[in-house]
Amino acid sequence: QVQLVESGGGLVQAGGSLRLSCAASGRPFRNYGMGWCRQAPGTEREFIAAVNWDGGTTYYQDSVKGRFTISRDRAKNTVYLQMNSLKPEDTAVYYCAADRIAFGTIRSRWASEASYDYWGQGTQVTVSS
Repeated sequence: QVQLVESGGGLVQAGGSLRLSCAASGRPFRNYGMGWCRQAPGTEREFIAAVNWDGGTTYYQDSVKGRFTISRDRAKNTVYLQMNSLKPEDTAVYYCAADRIAFGTIRSRWASEASYDYWGQGTQVTVSS
């Protein structure tokens, strides 16, 4: 059974930090690109960061660039999202997702929901002002 399980969300004050984790199982996720997206109430899902299958290249939306860092531990099948300098507008449910193509190049499609075929259940991040 394929599973992605996020953890690490919570309530934090503006300017604070959180580290999200996504533990993957059920297929060799070490061979797949991984992404993080978020969805706030009343808004569309937004992909904010991704890492390619070998961990060598990362991608970020401008809204989080310089504040968030995506990384992965391929041996542990785990992807992380370190979030610093959090803002109230970062409040959302955060999801991790797995690329549908093993050893795929995600450079041109990492921000497209259609690129991913497995999703976690999400973890809530709330940033108070």
